[in-house]
Amino acid sequence: MQKILLDKSVIFFDVGYTIDYPASGDWMFTKRFYEIAGECLKQCAETQIIKARETGAEYLEKEHHILTEEEEAEQFYQYYRIISELLKLNLTEDEITSIARDRTYNMDNYIIYPDARNVIKTLSMTHRLGIISDTWPSIENQLRALDVLQFFSFATYSFSLGVFKPDRLMYLDALQKCGCEAKDTVFIDDSPICLAGAAELGITPVLIAANPSSDVDTPYMKIRSLSELI
Repeated sequence: MQKILLDKSVIFFDVGYTIDYPASGDWMFTKRFYEIAGECLKQCAETQIIKARETGAEYLEKEHHILTEEEEAEQFYQYYRIISELLKLNLTEDEITSIARDRTYNMDNYIIYPDARNVIKTLSMTHRLGIISDTWPSIENQLRALDVLQFFSFATYSFSLGVFKPDRLMYLDALQKCGCEAKDTVFIDDSPICLAGAAELGITPVLIAANPSSDVDTPYMKIRSLSELI
């Protein structure tokens, strides 16, 4: 086991690009989205797509404090409606509904990294494990489908608090739930910005670069696979 974990009691994990990755290669543009809108999307300039994504993300950020999967599906309906309107995809109400509900309820949208379950199971025998994730209410179904939910003792989800990492409230909530001092915990995430927020409170940060875009220079310990932790 990595020395960095030897004197720690709790290991916090991010989920996306830490435990799993999107089946379509994109968290928001799912396989269902591409099936329905892919041909029209090909006609859009990349700058248009980026702008539409930014506008959609702004809506999600403002409306993030939600409690149920049905609220999540409605939120994603509005997101894809925004995308359709800005990119002139001409999606029908039924098509937008289909994409939004697939994004919410179809757990085949997520693929677990090959080593993740074994590593999480192994670490759960020596440490208490938690989650700190920017996500939506369907996350527990996602983790259940990946067969790892049972290994986690506590979780901090952004939708419950209405804020995203690196907001201090995310890390303070996680520390309160685990009942440990920050110095006794580790956080594994693919975002240096999110790790910086944790480090400011004394949580030991570990950057995971399973996603190539996360393989950047950082002052933090860096791993490319969870298997490096055991």
